[in-house]
Amino acid sequence: MSHPLHQIRAGIIGTGFIGPVHIEALRRLGVQVTAICGSTASAQTTAERWGIPEVYGDYDYRAMYRSPNVDVVHITSPNKVHVEQSLAALAAGKHVVCEKPLGMNPRETQRVLAALKKRSAPVFAVNYMCRFFPAVLQMRAMVQRGDIGRVIHVQGHFFQDWLLKETDYNWRVLASEGGPLRAIGDIGTHWIDTVSFILGTRAEAVFAHTETFHKTRKRPRTELKTFAKADPADLIAYRVDTEDFGSLLLRFGKAGHGFADHVHANASVSQVAAGWKCSLYVGIYGTTGSLQWEFQNPNEIRVGRRDTPDTILQRGTAGFTEDVAGFTDYPGGHPEGFPDSHKMNYRAIYEHIASGRQTPVLFATANDGHHEVRLCDAVLKSSRQKKWVKVG
Repeated sequence: MSHPLHQIRAGIIGTGFIGPVHIEALRRLGVQVTAICGSTASAQTTAERWGIPEVYGDYDYRAMYRSPNVDVVHITSPNKVHVEQSLAALAAGKHVVCEKPLGMNPRETQRVLAALKKRSAPVFAVNYMCRFFPAVLQMRAMVQRGDIGRVIHVQGHFFQDWLLKETDYNWRVLASEGGPLRAIGDIGTHWIDTVSFILGTRAEAVFAHTETFHKTRKRPRTELKTFAKADPADLIAYRVDTEDFGSLLLRFGKAGHGFADHVHANASVSQVAAGWKCSLYVGIYGTTGSLQWEFQNPNEIRVGRRDTPDTILQRGTAGFTEDVAGFTDYPGGHPEGFPDSHKMNYRAIYEHIASGRQTPVLFATANDGHHEVRLCDAVLKSSRQKKWVKVG
């Protein structure tokens, strides 16, 4: 029997850019955020801002896991500690929502899968929240129903410009902190997971090319939060060991519904694309029509036809309602965007927990997170070897 979401209590690890996004989305759902963990100063500041009663400074997440007032742990810390913190949370019997990537390499993430094989393991989700834009859910339903015929190919991009200058810095630039893939690992995997979700199948092979434009960059002497700017007078030079941009060719597997079997896709990914703040674009091209969607204009889908006029579907209006029931809250003309996608993702996760796992698993699981890390491993091998590489 399901119980109300407000009876479930969450603890958050991390107070940077994405941690408060989780907090705000959970509050909108009525979920109690009872604990915050981070550096002592930032954890205290975040707790005071959001009225969070339990504060765990010095990144003492193990102490937070011992709290009887935390049922679900949200891990929003740097990539290199995701697996360590996930395994400890599972051992403590906590449900987990982990930011992507799940880990730094497939050997690490396999340990999470092994821990989840235990009987009565907690629910585990990876935060690929782009699945929960209503437009993405709508396109998924249309593709899997055959509304655009058999899918021929997919193309798109994910472009940002926040690391365009050599003085732009974030811990993700360092392979030791974020992993050996940066642009593709950080944002490219969002594009791949979105397409996988729409098609109903995973990428099985990749041909990749990556480039590092800024071979050296300048960084501040102390860490900054994501998107924060450094004082130019307090910068030191360092060698860059992650990519600024890349190109991907992907071969997807067989889909269960039969309308998207063995689809070919191509994508460009860049964090040095001037003028693009967060542009995730997807084009799905089928035998009878096409679907196009852009993250920065999230409430519309362009439906293309060869012999009849193209149409624009708008969220909350005819043709864009029934398929997204339960994952959109406002009427047409009232935009829903980035914060709402997090809210809808957590709604799906928390309803799954509250119902005793009786609801559909639309959210990304640990298996999905592991696959994305294996895909990143294949991207690295392909770029170095200049050939197609199978995933896993």
